[in-house]
Amino acid sequence: MARIGRKNDWGFPRWRGYGSNNDAQKMRICDRHGCDDAGVCPAPKSPNSPERWMFCATHAAEYNKNWDYFAGLSKEEAEKRRADEQRDNKGYKESSHYGWAGSGDGSRSADEMRALEVLGLESHSEFEDIKKAWRRIAKETHPDVKPGDKQAEEMFKAGQLAFEVLRAADERRSWNGPSGE
Repeated sequence: MARIGRKNDWGFPRWRGYGSNNDAQKMRICDRHGCDDAGVCPAPKSPNSPERWMFCATHAAEYNKNWDYFAGLSKEEAEKRRADEQRDNKGYKESSHYGWAGSGDGSRSADEMRALEVLGLESHSEFEDIKKAWRRIAKETHPDVKPGDKQAEEMFKAGQLAFEVLRAADERRSWNGPSGE
């Protein structure tokens, strides 16, 4: 009687991993011409189509960099949709660990960009500039300086909140190191 094949587990099947075999594993390659990386990020081929491109993370970022989720909506509709989605997703932290996700060049979140806008600063401003802008706004709009002025009080609160957002982001960056990793 001839043996069909030889196994390397010597009668102890628990020695090898479950589902392990020597067959080649299927891997989808990035759909970008000339790229040999694994295609793990789906991207729609056209609006309202179930067909998807499969890109590596680098090419998915390139594909999506100019995509505007709020295109065609008025400012009020866009704000309503943003508020609805933030309400629906409450409890889930935004994934800041993806280097290709986020606003602008990827160095600041959308909240940080709005905070910089409140303080009247550019996206590349350093934390010292942020402190100076916050102090200037606080000196002009503090309730002790302008008692009873509701508009100044709202401006002071907005500036204070903007400073807190940017201070927390700066602390997070300094904790994670200069590269943000």
